[in-house]
Amino acid sequence: MKIAMIGTGYVGLVSGVCFSDFGHEVVCVDKDPRKIEMLERGEVPIFEPGLDQVMARNVEGGRLTFTGDLAAAVDGADAVFIAVGTPTRRGDGHADLTYVMAAAEEIANALTGYAVIVTKSTVPVGTNRKVQATIAQANPAADFDVASNPEFLREGAAIDDFMRPDRVVVGVESDRARDVMAEIYRPLFLREFPIVYTDLETAEMIKYGANAFLAAKITFINEMAMLCEKTGADIKAVAKGMGLDGRIGNKFLHAGPGYGGSCFPKDTSALARIGQDYACPMKITETVIAVNDAVKRRMIDKVVDLCGGSVNGKVIAVLGVTFKPNTDDMREAPSLTIVPALVGGGAQLRVVDPQGRREGEALLPGVQWMDDAYKAAQDADAVVILTEWNEFRGLDLKRLAGAMAQPRMADLRNIYPVGDVRDAGFDAYVSIGRKGFGTEG
Repeated sequence: MKIAMIGTGYVGLVSGVCFSDFGHEVVCVDKDPRKIEMLERGEVPIFEPGLDQVMARNVEGGRLTFTGDLAAAVDGADAVFIAVGTPTRRGDGHADLTYVMAAAEEIANALTGYAVIVTKSTVPVGTNRKVQATIAQANPAADFDVASNPEFLREGAAIDDFMRPDRVVVGVESDRARDVMAEIYRPLFLREFPIVYTDLETAEMIKYGANAFLAAKITFINEMAMLCEKTGADIKAVAKGMGLDGRIGNKFLHAGPGYGGSCFPKDTSALARIGQDYACPMKITETVIAVNDAVKRRMIDKVVDLCGGSVNGKVIAVLGVTFKPNTDDMREAPSLTIVPALVGGGAQLRVVDPQGRREGEALLPGVQWMDDAYKAAQDADAVVILTEWNEFRGLDLKRLAGAMAQPRMADLRNIYPVGDVRDAGFDAYVSIGRKGFGTEG
């Protein structure tokens, strides 16, 4: 199959590379000439473990190319995937479909034969109908179908998710389009991964429902953690006991500083707006958004309490600022709420993150970037763990405490057992939903 992938952001690039690894001929399109030049040099503009190797293999095999010429890429394509950004629109929380509709119109003018136009971007219910109407209006002679094929990729594990998915969701309304999509995903069908065929609206809704539910699960355990702190219960044990119930499961039950990233904040906001538009309020989702914002702010209070009620003049080492490990994505990361508040409170912040500096330098002004956790902790008044990168999971706690002016830790990912931190020589420790020591926080 010949595939054109419009957009080389996270979803587009990962999808395009993986489709080429299925054996398809894939052309990835982007309007940014610098990004195309980078990709042609074999450089990956995002951090995703293993993506560079899969990309290089398929470029070498002649199955994967990059271009800024959309018309050339669309010419003769069996399927054209729209994988452009749908950011939250300023002011109202809706998904901004500007890029999707612009791509649809440009695709319409480039079609030379039958093709399935596939929306890979996360879009509100009804968007694929609008894409269909836009293409038909721009090119009344166009021979095409539309399909909805939402992505369910976890940053940091995207290649494995694409190659071994829990499910593939395809919204189609013609046998012709279904046949094309079935051929594209044939390698997964042969390995018996579930492929769910639905109508367009159902496919669109599945994506929002899945992400909103996972966001609710994270927020629920974070709210439970707050109650555990008041009652003396241990959230890690509570989560384990809950997760052993097969109806609940143990995933997304890890208490922390709130969810972030490219999907959950944007998709919960969009779902809430969709509900309002249809006079069917998504009250649980609306509450999830509000509670998650409050969770992030509560982390600021934890650090301030750890530092004796004020961070003014304090030196604080922050370990991790990306929204999760194994990605360079800073979108809606808890650090974007917590770090500026600490800087605003007069703290001197030293930040360590294996991949976060490239985006973080612009997003977190007024901090000092360092490459080593122990150097960052030298003569510091507190250390704050915000992202659970592997290199922060096995720190020499005695060495860390020994380097600090005041050995105090805010472990906002519950990485370390309380006893280990105490034995290492720390004077104070707080985490999420567990008893600490050395402070009432």
